Amino acid sequence: MKNIQTYTAQAIELLKQLISIESLSRNEDKAADLMESFLKGKGLSVNRKGNNVWVWAKANDSHKPSILLNSHIDTVKPSSKWTYPPYTPTVEGDFLYGLGSNDAGGPLVSLLATFLLLAEEDQPYNLVYAATAEEEISGVNGIALILSELGPIDLGIVGEPTDMQMAVGEKGLLVLDCEAKGKAGHAARNEGTNAIYEALQDIEWFRNYQFPEISDLFGPVKMTVTQIEAGSQHNVVPDTCKFVVDVRVNEKYSNLQIVDIIRSKVKSQVTPRSTRLNSSAIAMQHPIVKKGLQMGRTCYGSPTTSDQALMNFTTLKMGPGHSGRSHTADEYIKLGEIKEGVKIYYELLKDLKL
Repeated sequence: MKNIQTYTAQAIELLKQLISIESLSRNEDKAADLMESFLKGKGLSVNRKGNNVWVWAKANDSHKPSILLNSHIDTVKPSSKWTYPPYTPTVEGDFLYGLGSNDAGGPLVSLLATFLLLAEEDQPYNLVYAATAEEEISGVNGIALILSELGPIDLGIVGEPTDMQMAVGEKGLLVLDCEAKGKAGHAARNEGTNAIYEALQDIEWFRNYQFPEISDLFGPVKMTVTQIEAGSQHNVVPDTCKFVVDVRVNEKYSNLQIVDIIRSKVKSQVTPRSTRLNSSAIAMQHPIVKKGLQMGRTCYGSPTTSDQALMNFTTLKMGPGHSGRSHTADEYIKLGEIKEGVKIYYELLKDLKL
């Protein structure tokens, strides 16, 4: 671990350069250029597809499992409430201010420093590092674009700000567009079928139904009706009523299972906007969780979504920084958090046997 200080210092300088580059979702090309240039400067054979960049530590050994270290290079738009210039890295004491510093620049560069350290030694696994795009919008041209290129992955470390604690599960997300049908008629006469009344029956079901599988991490699946739209004028019985349901899915169900159950219970037409953002969980007996606990790390279930939702293999979300700073004005990461993050990542992954 003799190069830990060197790689960590380089990672912090790289983060400052990344902050200086506007890298909004779908427009990460310059940030991807920087990551590609940095990795090539280390003598690595760099792969790139779109604005996604990845490198392997060594040639793959088919007899070994594979571990992916991944975080994202895109950011959300800065709000108007910033008092620091969002695209100027500003260091004040231990604080590094700048857009994307916490979400997810700190985890991104900490994983990179860890990758470089681990690559210097033989490990009982193949190791790949990927800096990817479009995480903030769960886009199709981010990590999802390169998963087939990576091949089978046995464990993914997803770099997001978790205070270097282990997010051993993540809620899934479904947004459902629902439509109840009726028949138009004049409100003054006893005619028509009121679509609002039809919808009310289903809305009451969404309010009261409990899915039987309860999660130790997240509790029950949570469904909330958040929008409703119906009617054109006061004297017309509406023939359609549209409403939106926000569904937070625990790790006991896939999104498709949830949709199938809902469709079997309600009369309204149910159309999910996407079923891609599935819940995830890693077993408490998994070697990396057990090792993390031995190191004094804690476990929790994460209510926020990440690219973890798009990975169909075992994942652990973990990284320096604090989730509450993400998407806020004057976002920052502590330099000490990055230094600690590299040390913990390295200790966690060194000689890990899956």
